[in-house]
Amino acid sequence: MACVVIFTTMSFTVDMHYCGDTLIDVAVFKEAKNCSMAMAMENNASSEMKKKSCCHDEQISVEGQDELKVPLQKLDIEQQEFVVALFTSYIHLFEESEVHSIPFNGYPPPDIVTDFIVLHEQFLI
Repeated sequence: MACVVIFTTMSFTVDMHYCGDTLIDVAVFKEAKNCSMAMAMENNASSEMKKKSCCHDEQISVEGQDELKVPLQKLDIEQQEFVVALFTSYIHLFEESEVHSIPFNGYPPPDIVTDFIVLHEQFLI
C-alpha cells in the first residue's frame, strides 16, 4: 500500500532519444544521451544538415497527485464504521500486557544428590 501511495504522489519525467525510428537512450529524472550522429550534426554549422537531421527527442511527464486526504464527511456511515473498527482493532494489537507470569516459579530446582566430579574422579589439574 505504501508503494502505491509513493508512486501516485511522485512526479517524474521520462526522456527518450530516437535516431530515425530506433530508440537509442531512455532516461528517467534526467536528460537522455544523444547518439553520435546528433553530436556530429551539432558540430556541423551548415543549416541544411540540421534540417535533414533524423534524430529527435521525446519527453513524457507524469504529474503526481497533490491531495491524498479524503475527508471523513465524504464516506457513508458504513465506511465510517469500518474505519473506526479497523483503527481500534489495530491499536489494540500493540498493547503490552502488564502481567509477566513465570509458570515454574513455585517449583524449586532438584537437589544434587551426588557430586559427579568426585564420583567419577575427574579433576582439573
